[in-house]
Amino acid sequence: MSSPPIQPQPQSPESRQVPVEPFRVAAVQTVSGPDVGRNLAECAALIAEAAAGGARLVGLPEYFGIIGMRDRDKVVAREQPGDGPIQNFLAETARRHEVWLVGGSVPLACDDPDKVWNASLVFDDAGRCVARYDKIHLFGFDNGREKYSEERTIMHGSQVVTVDSPFGRIGLSICYDLRFPELYRSFGDVDLIFVPSAFTETTGDAHWEPLLRARAIENLAYVVAPAQGGVHPNGRETHGHSMVVDPWGRILAQQAKGPGVVLADVDPARVQDARSMLPALSHRTLRSVR
Repeated sequence: MSSPPIQPQPQSPESRQVPVEPFRVAAVQTVSGPDVGRNLAECAALIAEAAAGGARLVGLPEYFGIIGMRDRDKVVAREQPGDGPIQNFLAETARRHEVWLVGGSVPLACDDPDKVWNASLVFDDAGRCVARYDKIHLFGFDNGREKYSEERTIMHGSQVVTVDSPFGRIGLSICYDLRFPELYRSFGDVDLIFVPSAFTETTGDAHWEPLLRARAIENLAYVVAPAQGGVHPNGRETHGHSMVVDPWGRILAQQAKGPGVVLADVDPARVQDARSMLPALSHRTLRSVR
């Protein structure tokens, strides 16, 4: 059984680990369906590929464990925090490959029996869950042809989460959060930002890349964005284009569609160089805007 997810705690300056050497990160892209076992088996192969390619930090997309035929399928598949096949898979896989693993999102039980927490869980290379983030911003969209309302099955999160790691301080977010820059500003000093997603093809084609690059540029941090990418058994099409973006807004690597692994080398010195050349974070004067 995996360790239960910890509640996010404020990060102290003393706990900050500043990486020195470059390392390799991987963004895993999937086209998940309603069969949890099959999805996890496909993720296992992709994580193994990432580890074999030298990745020490691996991210999975939102809903990697299940994209059901109906919205309620993820409620049916929900797990109690700290136990269940998806969480056990994350713990065991991180330990087996000795990688840090960001489990894009896992449906966790909440007090409302008709909803779940859409939770991103971080496991260290010993298979311990060291952070949990519950998605704050819930997607809603209706263009007359497509209609989505995450509020029907997902509980709003409320707490901003960062986690210290051997790779620096990581800020956690999920999908629709990407449209809310104030969330990313509230991270403070972070080195990497994770954005596991399942963007629709409609919104992703228009906004995915510019939003990811904007978050990297304005925070002068690396952005790792593992995504769902393809046509799912329920007929939904997700945009894909999983990518890694550097602090200057340059796309280091990406994959358009289909299952796969995006590998990129992260150089911590690039973060400091960018912030030295362009100290925009220290130039901020508006600290809180309502």
